[in-house]
Amino acid sequence: MPQPLSGVRVVDLTRILSGPFCTALLGDMGADVIKIEPPSEGDPVRSAGAGRDGMSWYFAAFNRNKRSVALDLRSEVGRETLAGLLAKADVLVENFRPGVLDAMGFGAARLEAINPRLITASINGYGSSGPYVARPAFDFVIQAMSGFMSTNGTADGEPLRSGPPITDLVAGLYCAFGIVNALHARNSTGRGQRVEAAMMDGIISLFAYLASDHLVTGSVPARAGNHHPITAPYGLFTTADGELAVAPSTEAILRRFLRTLDLEAVLSDPRFASNALRMRHHRDLDALINARMSSEPRQIWLERLNAAGVPCGFVQDIGEALSDPQVLHREMVLDVEHPGHGTVRMLGFPVKLSETPCRIRHPAPDHGAHTGEVLAEWRSDK
Repeated sequence: MPQPLSGVRVVDLTRILSGPFCTALLGDMGADVIKIEPPSEGDPVRSAGAGRDGMSWYFAAFNRNKRSVALDLRSEVGRETLAGLLAKADVLVENFRPGVLDAMGFGAARLEAINPRLITASINGYGSSGPYVARPAFDFVIQAMSGFMSTNGTADGEPLRSGPPITDLVAGLYCAFGIVNALHARNSTGRGQRVEAAMMDGIISLFAYLASDHLVTGSVPARAGNHHPITAPYGLFTTADGELAVAPSTEAILRRFLRTLDLEAVLSDPRFASNALRMRHHRDLDALINARMSSEPRQIWLERLNAAGVPCGFVQDIGEALSDPQVLHREMVLDVEHPGHGTVRMLGFPVKLSETPCRIRHPAPDHGAHTGEVLAEWRSDK
């Protein structure tokens, strides 16, 4: 079955997370991703996290739909082999610190000479220009530097990072998006171009109303915990047997929420007559809501509120979420057979295409498993 990126050749020099996530997305869409790894140890994630039968499931999830080539890029032979692969490639993806690719002998001018149609994509911490260009970067540091961490946590608590390494993942996602756009542009121009996705840029782009309000007023958003910074009531509410997340984000939904609780009359209270007033007095309103909701179990409220069109749900841990019937129905957990390593469970495809869907064409490769195969193909293409 053809896929959107069938026939696109990607040379993947990335490692750890942000870059492998980007190239896994391209591979899921049909690209032929050639993962270049050092001959000795390979990608460090091969030995990271939990696994079975000699396979890291972390590595397996982020390196599916790729072929592995062991290549020593410190040697002249290795670099010349890479140059030959790039001459026949559509995309090069790397997540070195800025300047490393140039130091390897693959600066912009040489890449242009090797293949003017090549799209060169870079993922880095702060970008390839600016005062922080030489700084090393890591997800935790970028979460702190970007302001993202300052928005997470309770008002009287310390700033908190997100659980997943979100700045890595966002940068990888944006890079894949940029590559697809560059491939489309090449159809018109006939030429490649440079794509760059910085972790700092990516996470800042997600600030939404937090950034808008600051740019309008100059005020810095305070940490609000599970309360919403610009809407009340909103958050976790206490039922007879646990908490329920409720998001009545508009006036209409708010009225349905309070009507279901037999509390709609509280809107006549001067403290709660507008959203601005409810924000100021949200603790008082939350206390009324909690007193009412604590009289019934959360399943009852879940059914009533969903029936009324009020967004709500349980706080599930990862195990509960990955066994949730909706998640399983959407095939967001996959069982992938890895020859020699048994069945590996991993996350599925978040984008569903009706005619050219994502699919697993082959599992994550053993280190260097496709070196001979890929180099034979390259020689036959000469």
